[in-house]
Amino acid sequence: MGVRLTVETSAARFVGRVSRVAGRGGGTTLPGKLLWKVDPGAIDALAARLPSGVALVSATNGKTTTSAMLAGILGDRYRLAWNNSGANLASGIASTLLSAPSADLGLLEVDEFALPEVMRRVQPRVVSLGNLFRDQLDRYGELEHIAERWRDAVSGLSPASMLVVNADDPLVADLADGRSRALRYGLDDPRLARSSLQHAADSKYCVRCGGPYSYAAAYVGHLGDYRCPACGHARPALDVAASAIELQALEASEFDLVTPAGTARVRLPLPGLYNVYNALAATTTALALDASLDEIVSGLGTFTAAFGRFERISAGDQGILMLLIKNPAGANEAVRTLEEGGVPKTLLIALNDRIADGRDVSWIWDVDFEPLLLAAEQIVVSGERAAELALRFTYAGFPLTQLEVIPDLREALDRGLELTRAGGELGVLPTYTAMLELRAIAVSRGLVRPFWEEAS
Repeated sequence: MGVRLTVETSAARFVGRVSRVAGRGGGTTLPGKLLWKVDPGAIDALAARLPSGVALVSATNGKTTTSAMLAGILGDRYRLAWNNSGANLASGIASTLLSAPSADLGLLEVDEFALPEVMRRVQPRVVSLGNLFRDQLDRYGELEHIAERWRDAVSGLSPASMLVVNADDPLVADLADGRSRALRYGLDDPRLARSSLQHAADSKYCVRCGGPYSYAAAYVGHLGDYRCPACGHARPALDVAASAIELQALEASEFDLVTPAGTARVRLPLPGLYNVYNALAATTTALALDASLDEIVSGLGTFTAAFGRFERISAGDQGILMLLIKNPAGANEAVRTLEEGGVPKTLLIALNDRIADGRDVSWIWDVDFEPLLLAAEQIVVSGERAAELALRFTYAGFPLTQLEVIPDLREALDRGLELTRAGGELGVLPTYTAMLELRAIAVSRGLVRPFWEEAS
């Protein structure tokens, strides 16, 4: 390590230690922010030190869970530099590399917009691309804009790098077209497909000719087995697949994991098809990193959800079930999961519009909340944009006598628990920053440990 880099990293680590001693969670990102401002090229040098290289994971939905699954699979094989705090911009990645000087492998979740810059700097061994859904339009722009940025980044990827793509997403699958080192994954169980594309599906038109796709199976949003009748462009052959899928309400999912290394039955202790997709992304990426099928099955079978994504919290004789929502596709799958497992009688739905959530909240009108509204007895809406949620639910016909608007999250949580029967469970669907706030409230009441302790 050069003298300049040694001085820079030592100073950045000192800043991080001071921040942690002061009890501030920013200690996980502050060192990287400093290093990124002083010398952006330091990321290149830090990544180059890793003897087993770097694996990058990006997607609109599921990148945090996929990365956590990979850490569970690879943790015994490699010493990891993993940004488990979820800090996935360049500064957070710099902090991760700074904090793990003895790591073998970089396992880095990367923000969709930041991905091209990070790819260029760290020269990854593996890049895993999960999906592209409409999200934070004020920040990212239209879906095709991100897809074009990804396409340019992949075109500059070393031929020696492995590209892992979700074959069920037309925009993502097309990025691997013509590339010799690529692995493709997807679902292979039409029994669990929806009868048709949802109205909010994002990628309905052929990436080659612009004609509408025809779907033999539509699984999550626009993900599925697609074909363009006009030009013949279709989902490519799958290298890794999940078949014979059994969804076990809110408890688990089971499926046959079909890989080039063999087939194994997996019991994933998470519900929902979207988590089966996350498991496929983790599996395929792990295979590219030389993991065995036994390591993969073991890692998936013992996995616990990333915080806030599907988290159960005990609150005396009641429970809190928290499912993150942040865009139409992800929210629709959360609704589907609750519908299949039993909708709680009382729901708390919280909507914020901060930078990390996206300023534009019009996406709530594309979420099919109606199954929840039919089953719930009481709904509390909260957060900075609680009024918009109340309007959305009122237009959907939910009775005003059963709807309460409480913008303050602490008061809303208290009211939700007050409305929940003893022995019952409060269903909580928050956007990202609302989830962080609600979890902080739970920490202050001793219901869960602080995330900064869990992540350390």
